[in-house]
Amino acid sequence: MDVYEKLEAKRAWALKGGSGSEKAAKILAGKLFVRDRLERFFDGPFEFEDGLLAGVQKGVPADAVVTAIGQVNGRRVAVIANDFTTKAGTWGYQTFLKITRFQELAFNLKLPLVYLVDSAGARIDEQKLCYLGRRAWGNIFYNQVKFSGAIPQLCVLFGPSPAGAAYVPALCDAVIMVDKTATAYLGSPRMARMAIGEDISEEDLGGARMHCTLSGLGDILVQSDDEAIAVAKRYLDFFPGSWTEKPAAKADSGKANLVDITKIIPVNQNQPYDVKELIAALADDDSVLEIKALFAKEMVTSLVRLGGMPVGIVANNSKVKGGVLFNDSSDKAARFIWLCNAFNVPLLFLQDISGYMIGSAVEKAGIIRHGAKLLSAVCEATVPRISVMVRKAYGGGYLAMSGAPTQPDAMLALPTAMPALVGPEAAVNAMYFNQIAELPEKDRAAFIMKKREEYGADIDVYTAAADPLAVEAVVNPNELRGELISRFRVYSLKKAEAFEKRSAVHPV
Repeated sequence: MDVYEKLEAKRAWALKGGSGSEKAAKILAGKLFVRDRLERFFDGPFEFEDGLLAGVQKGVPADAVVTAIGQVNGRRVAVIANDFTTKAGTWGYQTFLKITRFQELAFNLKLPLVYLVDSAGARIDEQKLCYLGRRAWGNIFYNQVKFSGAIPQLCVLFGPSPAGAAYVPALCDAVIMVDKTATAYLGSPRMARMAIGEDISEEDLGGARMHCTLSGLGDILVQSDDEAIAVAKRYLDFFPGSWTEKPAAKADSGKANLVDITKIIPVNQNQPYDVKELIAALADDDSVLEIKALFAKEMVTSLVRLGGMPVGIVANNSKVKGGVLFNDSSDKAARFIWLCNAFNVPLLFLQDISGYMIGSAVEKAGIIRHGAKLLSAVCEATVPRISVMVRKAYGGGYLAMSGAPTQPDAMLALPTAMPALVGPEAAVNAMYFNQIAELPEKDRAAFIMKKREEYGADIDVYTAAADPLAVEAVVNPNELRGELISRFRVYSLKKAEAFEKRSAVHPV
């Protein structure tokens, strides 16, 4: 075998990875081999791959990770992808070198970085090489934090990501998880049994559905590798290559079927409705990608296009828990706002908010801290920002949902809007508590109803509209889409300026 034949043989061996064996077939049951994932993800062949022959001396193809750059939706994207058929996708010394080198390359080239994760974590037998020092596995997480907000970082979790490796998805901007196959946990079920005596399944401990519904680690739950790849490509389409650019707009395709929005929004403030119907009516056709749809459902966060422009929507959903703000919904909205603001994606707030949840349970859980986190994110945002009073706009919830005092570019209102410090129920109880208590039992209900009607009659969107510093315009719901498109096009001309300081001290 001459030198060229030797090269081709080693390349073929590395490209095959651990696939092709009976063991690999079992490992990949219902899943795609790493290079098949990349073939579906990229528009065509890689532009190049680094470190293909890493691990050749140890007999570990590519050292269990593929690092490549290729075109996705017509633009370059960097990918770090684990090969679970090779040593369960674990990280060794050369794996770590490949991963950190490619992170740095993506940052220097200002390319989105996608982690296709399917790994059993670090290799214990190589810990002496890359655990303790300044050049060690922890550099992977250091780089993720360092590059956060500079380039988009997306994790697509196809399989396991245990122990320290769980911080890869946790430190990405968003996490797509494949149901029934993706898992993430700091300690395995076996460790949980040994350490704390808890007997729990892998799925219940760290499964994709649990993380997408309860912990909030997962952003989008999908049912297959192919769906994960398709959603990842859609997600990337909303973002630029780095924070120095604006996301690309597409041609305004309009709406094939206009919806009568007045039929979606009930005039009765106490009648719930699904705000997702309003979002779909406003957004370009087939452009809505909801983030954290299964987590804290009283708040909806969606990436959409308006007239071809990428926009992030934050909306109260009265259909779930009345749309009231809780700890998780505050965190969910805050992180989405930070994501959009980092990559120059304009923000639209759809307000229908009676306020934050009250009571001892939420106070003990830190509702004030979590609410402050949301308010902080709103006030920090420098991207074009429009707020729409859809219905209720009460008190602290109004502020947290980008009320006028937080300086949005525009505060719009629909005719159904009800701006007030508190709603009729709370106001009447506060103002007439003693008087109500002194009335005979039989007269109280009628008195309360009368006072609520009087108070409600004084909550008038046109009073707010008379103040040019409160509401820029009252808009017919069926004209709202056009109004938003026009305003975002104009506001996108502004230069974002943040407060001059080294770093904020964020609420936690």
